[in-house]
Amino acid sequence: MKFCSSCGGSITLRIPEGDNRERHVCGSCDVIHYQNPKMVVGCLPVWEDKVLLCRRAIEPRHGFWTLPAGFLELEETTLEGALRETWEEACAEVDNPQPYCLYDLPHISQIYLFYKGDLRGPRFAAGVESLDAQLFAEADIPWDELAFPIVRRTLERYFEDRQTGLFPFRAAGGRRAG
Repeated sequence: MKFCSSCGGSITLRIPEGDNRERHVCGSCDVIHYQNPKMVVGCLPVWEDKVLLCRRAIEPRHGFWTLPAGFLELEETTLEGALRETWEEACAEVDNPQPYCLYDLPHISQIYLFYKGDLRGPRFAAGVESLDAQLFAEADIPWDELAFPIVRRTLERYFEDRQTGLFPFRAAGGRRAG
């Protein structure tokens, strides 16, 4: 960040009075421009013994498989965002969505929240950000073609939990959560 969005003045990196870390501060009007983590929301859509995955049509990780997920929009709840992303990426709807996994990833300034939900029938298709959408049984998951470590960890947890039939909310954090 080089210029203030309030007055156009030059931005400097400094610790404001009463703060404990460097911030982008306008040298003219003293407005502090906070930079915060991005929130990624998505869904683990389940149909019978299968999960719905999408093959990415965009970077990063174009062509790799993922759960339908993306950045939370302004004025949207995490649930609204997860359902929107599921529709946008897989043309799918879920019933009974429940928070399932939360991951804090400070090394990339992101927070992931996945809901688990029941796919509303086996109706889905590749959305505008997907090349393909498919249901996968555990044995058929393309494990070596998953886009992100968090997707792998969420799927591993789901299949572990499915053995007991209990799906507790799970949270992981730290420098390399997962």
